[in-house]
Amino acid sequence: MSQKKAATLGQKIVENLKSKEMRDYFMSTHFWGPVANWGIPLAAIADIRSDPKYISGKMTLALTVYSAVFMRFALKVKPKNMLLFACHVTNGTVQTIQGVRYIQYQFSSDKKAIAVPSSASI
Repeated sequence: MSQKKAATLGQKIVENLKSKEMRDYFMSTHFWGPVANWGIPLAAIADIRSDPKYISGKMTLALTVYSAVFMRFALKVKPKNMLLFACHVTNGTVQTIQGVRYIQYQFSSDKKAIAVPSSASI
């Protein structure tokens, strides 16, 4: 891509970001709701390396169902909220991983073998 084309593309992006439609979007709950909601999957991702004995099976199940419901909602609301959808796909995936870790830990005969090693021993 030539510099002239890149500059034109950059100008179009800046103009789009300055538009009233984008300002309205960035100031709406359609944007800030999903942004705030990203804390849930990010916390779950951070907990993937933690010891599975601390995983709550009930909360993991609740968050998985919650994400499934809101994935559908994100696609049914007009206009579709793809940022919310992406958040809940990520959360559903991570909660499923946590759920598998929980089940493996709870039904294992050797719980110490499944536990993740502490960061001090890595």
